[in-house]
Amino acid sequence: MKTMMWCLVSGVALATTAYAGDDETKHGSGQTELQMMDTDHDGTVSATEHAAGAKKMFQMMDKDGDGIVTAAEMSAAHKDMPTARSAQAPDTHMDKSSAAKIKAIDTDQDGTISAAEHEAGARKMFDKMDKDHNGKLSAAELQAGHDQMMRTAEDQ
Repeated sequence: MKTMMWCLVSGVALATTAYAGDDETKHGSGQTELQMMDTDHDGTVSATEHAAGAKKMFQMMDKDGDGIVTAAEMSAAHKDMPTARSAQAPDTHMDKSSAAKIKAIDTDQDGTISAAEHEAGARKMFDKMDKDHNGKLSAAELQAGHDQMMRTAEDQ
């Protein structure tokens, strides 16, 4: 389950890059992720800001707007993201199949992700990254989460 949760981290990081319109050379660092999600510009990402980013990610993946994300929709969304085309982006986080990423948070085990399942998974991810339990993610916490995700992906 630990490995699967970090697959979700990669999905949020990828989608955040895509919806923020970040250029291909800036993705991946905790500071850049912080800048993209920190909508109130206080230097941290609150649970509310993180949830908003996850919601945008879900909406971006749910191409047909039915409130469900399938493996095909997730794969298509990841291919359209700037990080998928970047020569500087490590490929390891994309190695996990969309079906495996879905399985990590698919609580009803129907092979798809509902908006509620995605929201709950993002909330768990936020709580896991919030090491000092202050309800906000610092650049260091975002970087540590990203680094952990990359180490986990490399262990696959």
